[in-house]
Amino acid sequence: MMKELHAQGKTIDDIVEVLKRAPIHPRIVPAIKAAHALGCELRVVSDANMFFIETILEHLGLREYFSEIDSNPSFVDEEEKLRIFPYHDFTKSSHGCNLCPPNMCKGRVIERIQASLEGKKKIIYLGDGSGDYCPGLKLGEADYMMPRKNYPVWDLICRNPMLIKAEIYEWTDGEELEKVLLQLINMISLEEDDANSSQFISVDCKLQTMSASKSAFPHALPVPQ
Repeated sequence: MMKELHAQGKTIDDIVEVLKRAPIHPRIVPAIKAAHALGCELRVVSDANMFFIETILEHLGLREYFSEIDSNPSFVDEEEKLRIFPYHDFTKSSHGCNLCPPNMCKGRVIERIQASLEGKKKIIYLGDGSGDYCPGLKLGEADYMMPRKNYPVWDLICRNPMLIKAEIYEWTDGEELEKVLLQLINMISLEEDDANSSQFISVDCKLQTMSASKSAFPHALPVPQ
């Protein structure tokens, strides 16, 4: 696609300007900053590419909030053209996952991150695409999965929610994403302080379908046949 765009005369500057105009819900940036301020280590795992992600994050003033970005490598060559390469070089060997596209298995990335975590750190994983299903399967019972409702990852989870060991909390837009994410972070903090987290989750929680446990989740949305 980049080759085609450059052939049509589009420049790197043109691409950057489009990326800067990429729409984002007004509550996303505050949510990221709040999560970081509350002590979360934030990472990006994306099947986009490094140039796109870093350009957008730097434009939004968010790059410093993320400790790591895992995405398809990319660089601008000597002809000022953007070149993108697969995260997993499938021309040499397969990553071995039949759930993910050949260029990137996010599940393998999550396994590497899990292996690097110290202590009893919990993962909150947010996603909306089909590629986010595999890493969701890698999460443990102490982790949290936040799929975007009525998007591909949600549909895959709904086929058999019990395959996901993590607790599942859905969201529909940036406002709900912020509310659910910050509630989970505070709930985890309360649990670490041996507080009664169940009281917190019932306070001012107006989400119509947010589930409190895996057992409740299958009733949240009828699965189309």
